[in-house]
Amino acid sequence: MIAMIRSTLHMAFMCVTIIPYTTVILLARLMGATGKQRYAIAQRWLALSVDSARVIMGIRYVIHGQENLPAGETSPAILLVKHQSTYETFLMPAIMPHPIAYVFKRELLYVPFFGWAIGQLEMIHIDRSQRARAFAKVVEQGKTLLAKGVWVIMFPEGTRIPRGESGSYKSGGTRLAIATGAPVIPVAVTSARCWPRKAFIKHAGVVDVSIGKPIPSEGRDAEELTREVEQWIESEMQRLDPEAYVGKR
Repeated sequence: MIAMIRSTLHMAFMCVTIIPYTTVILLARLMGATGKQRYAIAQRWLALSVDSARVIMGIRYVIHGQENLPAGETSPAILLVKHQSTYETFLMPAIMPHPIAYVFKRELLYVPFFGWAIGQLEMIHIDRSQRARAFAKVVEQGKTLLAKGVWVIMFPEGTRIPRGESGSYKSGGTRLAIATGAPVIPVAVTSARCWPRKAFIKHAGVVDVSIGKPIPSEGRDAEELTREVEQWIESEMQRLDPEAYVGKR
């Protein structure tokens, strides 16, 4: 019952706060604010969502390996992140030292307030029905964003995966890394421990975020690089959340 009440309060808090933040982002766009300035507004709401999850629901995070992130204002990176829940979509912009751009399906742009807000940011939205053209757009926009110091983030499994399971890793992220020359940063996240996939009720606890060492992409084969990323992330997930993998190894 307590978890239900806390989850309801947090959802209500997010629904109420996203309206003024979206309004400010839209007004900022009309007033000529830069992409960096609009991102900063959105980042504040995402950080607020993460902080409120800690205060209201008791969900906190611990970061391991932050020293593995590239240094420098324009150092490029492609973040390939384990995807178990909505939590990491809020958390990554809140904790990363660079602005990040998600690659997402354009249908999300029509989601009230949330979609309207991300439509005003420097993100990469694609039409997944046009695969070849969609990837060409990802590469084109990815190069532009990386040159400005914006990191590109992708979920290689493509969708949220239940705790203790592994999805099919796609090579889009590694192909982008090879095309742009940016290193790949694998990231393991145990969010489903507290915020299960597609679940309304969340539970207090700790979400571990483990950042791996950069993997150079120059001269690599995309499929081979994808397998290396998958092996690191899934091995790290088993290390961080061993009870979720009992009987599955």
